[in-house]
Amino acid sequence: MDKILVGLKRVVDYNVRVRVKSDGTGVETDGVKMSINPFDENALEEALRIKENGGASEVIVVSIGPSEAQQQLRTGLAMGADRAIMITAEEAPDSLTCARALLSIVEREQPGLVILGKQAIDDDNSQTGQMLAALWGRPQATFASELAIDGDTATVTREVDIGMETIEIDLPAVVTVDLRINEPRYVKLPDIMKAKKKPLDELALADLGVEQAPAFAHTNFAPPAERERGIMVDDVAGLVAALKDKGLV
Repeated sequence: MDKILVGLKRVVDYNVRVRVKSDGTGVETDGVKMSINPFDENALEEALRIKENGGASEVIVVSIGPSEAQQQLRTGLAMGADRAIMITAEEAPDSLTCARALLSIVEREQPGLVILGKQAIDDDNSQTGQMLAALWGRPQATFASELAIDGDTATVTREVDIGMETIEIDLPAVVTVDLRINEPRYVKLPDIMKAKKKPLDELALADLGVEQAPAFAHTNFAPPAERERGIMVDDVAGLVAALKDKGLV
């Protein structure tokens, strides 16, 4: 395999408590730590392991969104990716727009495998990988916890409702990965310095012929309702009585 393409999304760090803006127009990001989507880190780690085992010659990372996402791409380069592509968008693109943009990059780069995180922790849509496979007309394997490459085929162990299943797909293909597939490597300072010299190309959605026309409009954001304070009961009878008072039984 010549190339592996990996998608990286810029999200609020998973250790940060998400806060809604006071005017309800979105999530507060000013002064907030931003990181690579955790599932995408696993995707990149898996691509790097495939390359290190001789299964690929190049790993390319790509991000779609604000130009600030170059920071996450540089982190991906520091982890070991060979080059990066930044696709800038004025607003956060929806899943279909991302899939169309990735398809344009796939047609340019002709990778043997595209690996994405199974979902992003900001919107939890879990759609982009499936949409890309449909637009590309190639096989897909989602929620992968194990991935093995053998020539022009990939063996994938994935989570399903009744447990785990193992399937075999032809390459090129799209694979979305779960957190259980690996443990992403720690980025060291020398690698961060080396990453500054690696190529990072910047394009706009318009350069790819992709129109940003979301099918959905976000009209308002609101935090979850605060949970009521719990109460202590002395025995089962007290529990039943409390539940009856709330109309739950």
